[in-house]
Amino acid sequence: MTCVPSCVICMLIIIMYYRARMKNLLSPKSTLSFTQEAQKYSSFQPVFCVSVSKQTSYSINLIFRTAPQHTSYLILCERFLKCSVLLIFAKEDNQSDGFWWACDRAGYRCNIARTPESALECFLDKHQEIIVIDHRNSRYFDAEDICRSIRATKSSEHTVILAVVPRQFMENSSITACYNELVQIEHGEVRSQFKLRACNAVFTALDHCQEAIEITSEDHVIQYVNPAFERMMGYHKGELIGKELTELPKSDKNCADLLDTINTFIKKGKEWQGVYYARRKSGDSIQQHVKITPVIGQGGSYLMHFKGFWFVFTESHSFKCKNRRKDSIDVKSITSQSSDAPGLQTRRYSSMARIHSMTIEAPITKVINIINAAQENSPITVAEALDRVLEILRTTELYSPQLGTKDEDPHTNDLVGGLMTVSKISKDETTVTNVLHHSSGHSHLSVPNTISDVPPCIAQLLDNEESWDFNIFELEAVTNKRPLVHLGLKIFARFGVSEFLNCSEATLRAWLQVIEANYHSSNSYHNSTHAADVLHATAFFLGKERVKGSLDHLDEVAALIAATIHDVDHPGRTNSFLCNAGSELAVLYNDTAVLESHHTALAFQLTTKDSKCNIFKNIDRNHYRTLRQAIIDMVLATEMTKHFEHVNKFVNSINKPMSEGSNCDCTANIKNFPDNQTLIKRMMIKCADVANPCRPLELCIEWAGRISEEYFAQTDEEKRQGLPVVMPVFDRNTCSIPKSQISFIDYFITDMFDAWDAFAHLPVLMQHLANNYKHWKTLDELKCKSLRLPPENNN
Repeated sequence: MTCVPSCVICMLIIIMYYRARMKNLLSPKSTLSFTQEAQKYSSFQPVFCVSVSKQTSYSINLIFRTAPQHTSYLILCERFLKCSVLLIFAKEDNQSDGFWWACDRAGYRCNIARTPESALECFLDKHQEIIVIDHRNSRYFDAEDICRSIRATKSSEHTVILAVVPRQFMENSSITACYNELVQIEHGEVRSQFKLRACNAVFTALDHCQEAIEITSEDHVIQYVNPAFERMMGYHKGELIGKELTELPKSDKNCADLLDTINTFIKKGKEWQGVYYARRKSGDSIQQHVKITPVIGQGGSYLMHFKGFWFVFTESHSFKCKNRRKDSIDVKSITSQSSDAPGLQTRRYSSMARIHSMTIEAPITKVINIINAAQENSPITVAEALDRVLEILRTTELYSPQLGTKDEDPHTNDLVGGLMTVSKISKDETTVTNVLHHSSGHSHLSVPNTISDVPPCIAQLLDNEESWDFNIFELEAVTNKRPLVHLGLKIFARFGVSEFLNCSEATLRAWLQVIEANYHSSNSYHNSTHAADVLHATAFFLGKERVKGSLDHLDEVAALIAATIHDVDHPGRTNSFLCNAGSELAVLYNDTAVLESHHTALAFQLTTKDSKCNIFKNIDRNHYRTLRQAIIDMVLATEMTKHFEHVNKFVNSINKPMSEGSNCDCTANIKNFPDNQTLIKRMMIKCADVANPCRPLELCIEWAGRISEEYFAQTDEEKRQGLPVVMPVFDRNTCSIPKSQISFIDYFITDMFDAWDAFAHLPVLMQHLANNYKHWKTLDELKCKSLRLPPENNN
């Protein structure tokens, strides 16, 4: 057996490993001991490289770098950047091997390419920070062409390219020399390129930052502003870049020596904190809490120059102009700033943080904050559109449509003026304060005795009360204009109201009698027949499957009671009339929802003042409070100034989610959210209150005549008393009833009943509405101003 020297075995192992490593068969992590061993065979002769500039018309410069005799390995522990290297050598030789093992020692990722094509492909995939090209022999490829190809790519912007060039003396494959060269390049040019790349990322982040940022030079010349700063100050960056701060308007609210104080702190390298007033382009002043910090960095051809720049961190709280963020920390560069009150500022920041974490934030505020956040990352056109959205959201009339000029549709404008707004009397008009005298005692209204069994003629009519086509006027006639008691007893019994309230039928009957007695039979429209009609419509809606599935028994009882009392003691005049007349009710309720507030207040007074008619006396206090709140809310919903608010909330909260999910999911969601139940109850009583256009044609015509007569009477009285005429079109001598009905349907009814039909499914009502609208349209086209065509035109 032949013995082989141990040194030969070691050399064979090293050679075998080296070949495997060059074929990427082993991990770099496993090469440490071998590279240290291979170092013994390395010499310290210099390597000569060529640095190639990134410009297209590049230059080749010889750089002679002598490797130090002692290589520090501590730098490997201090490194925080991971370099990657691409070696472009047509064939494997000692020089390529030297660079390979040097990369391995330094912990750099290394790839080798043999052809220009594979080199470009590898670079586009890996984006190496250092490229070493073999420029010793042009027989295999042209190093300059490879350099041009790589520099033509965008990803080469921060890449350092080196070339190995031939020398007159023998080249050396020293691993240590190659390693030394690579480490010097990394800590010089490569790290500079890393910082340049980081600067691009920093400025991209600043452009998308929610806070306003301005950067100036040490001479106070503006060099950068971000989009948030443009929006806050109202300037475009083209108006600011290159200008000195002294050229911009200053606020006169700052102390005269403030800028000198700030400069003193900045020159000392200290921060300044305090209040600073900036002036927007519009001329408005913004009070800001400002913190200015001078940031000084290294200069150098590869580094971003921070020397002489400073960032100003401001917490902006605008007083005269609107600031879209409640707690923004805006960055703004001005000439100075300072303060030594860190304790005060800490308390202030803590206080602001507590405010912004409170749970009492209104939903509309959350919406505005979401839009503010969306603006920060939006194009300028979108941000401007969102600004207009915010202006609208900050108004109080969010749901009221804006009408055009009054010449467009006088009937609609008069209806809106009479039903949705409170007319104000000008100073030169005569105010009549006692046009409507209201008595709080109601002693003049007698309470009917308890009725006996229902007469057959009434009972026969009530057999049909569940039908939408029920004729309320026939019941009015047979009950001597007191249909509410009889219809109420029938409907309340059907819905188990007495059982829920734990009251006797006698108490319920007495209550209905008291309520009906306080309706004015002299009113042509707002009388107990209208209350009975609204009660009938409410009961009909409560019988619809989806409505029934969405509400609880308490909701049903509240709805029926609210329908019964919703216009009690109505004087036959609108809220606008009462406010203009300075009536006692208008004064009592501050010109706000005057009649609706009076209806609910009086109803509860009448109910609780006498035990014989107190239907609430036996129910639990908590149930009573819940029931009372629901009744009040529903009656107040009939006030027309909030008409579009209620309708739009119903559409957005009920209709839209319902169209996106199943029927079961919709009902479950409504049951789980009391707010949705409230919206349904409001919509239900609103539709019941103005359901006249959806009744059969003859009933619709009768109601139209009655409401017109009541408005005529109000116009007559306004003229007699010298009050503003809130609905001039309702002059009995000139009014076109078909036009008024068309306007009312177009403006108030169609959209509301479309939404309600989508929820409750009311095809019969919608068909009646279409037929009635066609009737009024026909009359209007024939220039007929009355309820029906004259007899001679019927032929």
